[in-house]
Amino acid sequence: MTSSSDRFSLTRRLPADHQAEALRSDVLKGLTGQPKTLPPKWFYDGRGSELFERITRLPEYYPTRAEHAILRERADEIAGAAGAATLVELGSGSSRKTRLLLDALTARGTLRLYAPLDVSEDALVAAGGALTADYPGLTVAAAVTDYEVDLTLPGEAPRLVAFLGGTLGNLDDAGRRAFYAALRPQLGPGDGLLLGADLVKPADVLVPAYDDAQGVTAAFNKNVLHVLNRELGAGFDPDAFDHRALWNARESRIEMRLCSRRAQTVPVPALDLTVDFERGEELRTEISVKFHRDGLTAELARAGFDVRHWWTDEGGRFALLLAAPSPQGS
Repeated sequence: MTSSSDRFSLTRRLPADHQAEALRSDVLKGLTGQPKTLPPKWFYDGRGSELFERITRLPEYYPTRAEHAILRERADEIAGAAGAATLVELGSGSSRKTRLLLDALTARGTLRLYAPLDVSEDALVAAGGALTADYPGLTVAAAVTDYEVDLTLPGEAPRLVAFLGGTLGNLDDAGRRAFYAALRPQLGPGDGLLLGADLVKPADVLVPAYDDAQGVTAAFNKNVLHVLNRELGAGFDPDAFDHRALWNARESRIEMRLCSRRAQTVPVPALDLTVDFERGEELRTEISVKFHRDGLTAELARAGFDVRHWWTDEGGRFALLLAAPSPQGS
């Protein structure tokens, strides 16, 4: 009999100093750029992850509930269409929503390996221990990695690569093209890509999802300043910034920003940097692109993928789509 510990492995594919160096590089580039920006991945320290869990339960924040509803209703159909021996999940985190897919794939009898990829070793270890205990026939091969710099796919074909939660929308046009370009050559006949995508809808639905009445999203947004203060010795006063969320119709995306309430200079000693903010100047901390079906289908086709299935929740707010590598893209 194989123990659960024998069925879990963890590979560290990032240098030990990767996160620290990536943070320094992103902050230096972002705070000296025009306009000032920061990537959203730096929200997620321990406190940031807790705040995001609270966000997913807010009445205004529909994406998590909508995606979960689709998975609950369609997981068996997805499993049947994919026939996957390996499920690879990018940015897996706690792997909680993935259990619906794991249930369906294991019930079909095809799945042998779950390969979660994430930058958080703690999240991978916790998820791996729980999953191998709950799924006696499943092997979990986790990898500590960043899919934006290392998108090497493990496991045997047919593989299903899951990129859920609407995280695709955190990438701009160039970032999505780079993502597809790194992924497509690794996929062969029988492999599939399961994408979660948030859909365009009225601004009065979108904006409150990122600017809730309780102020949880505001605290989440400002948490990135606490991260910079702790990790880089920066001198940000979070109370000197206001949270803003707006719908950029031209770019079809929500933008989260921190707006300086006054003219101020912020030191960042670890980078030997001082950053000036004018009163009213904004620091963009996240983009969340929203998609139309035709546009996303065409974008994937240009990248060498054929959309085979498209599922939405009852309200048509969120989509899960299953795409296959197109023959001409081989």
